[in-house]
Amino acid sequence: MEQQLSILIADLSGYTALTEAHGSETAADLIDQYLSHVDEALVGDCYLHERVGDEVMIISASADNLAATAVLLLKNICEKANFLQLHGGLHTGTLLKRNNSFFGSSLNLASRIASKASPGTFLCSDIFFNALSDTHKTAFASKGKHGFKNVKDEIELYEFLLQSEKKFFVDPVCRMLIGDKGIPHPTDVELFFCSTDCLNAYLTK
Repeated sequence: MEQQLSILIADLSGYTALTEAHGSETAADLIDQYLSHVDEALVGDCYLHERVGDEVMIISASADNLAATAVLLLKNICEKANFLQLHGGLHTGTLLKRNNSFFGSSLNLASRIASKASPGTFLCSDIFFNALSDTHKTAFASKGKHGFKNVKDEIELYEFLLQSEKKFFVDPVCRMLIGDKGIPHPTDVELFFCSTDCLNAYLTK
């Protein structure tokens, strides 16, 4: 049965780097925290349909609910020190559900939109944007029209705009967000590290 649904696909930026730097146990602990944040952010009928590695797919019949979920998830994670940045894509379209799996070009497009999002950002399609009942409830910025493979027409993308008073640095080795308790580089004032291990790895590479 085909349904009109909204999709959020999101994953962690730098998960592979973190796993290589800190090992599988730290990576698994981070995924546990990540899933807890996802669960806490779910609004209305939104639900986590699938997780593969560090990628999650959240589904909703309501673009409004999914937008609210996206804002909560992005805000909570982007303000968390010693965590990874998140990026993702949102789209609305027709999906076929069979044996608890979804199929359709809308799912593929959501994934491709997610791949265009920079660390710490969510992008949505103009179709998702226009499905919102109130586009002023969340701040957006148009990122222009983009072409996608096997999609006939270009699609305008919008970025979710969130303001944070906290300033973070990104560990250049493991990609973790570093707050005011990071370990500074001995000479470069713009570089901070989560641990002496990452600092030493950077200095000896």
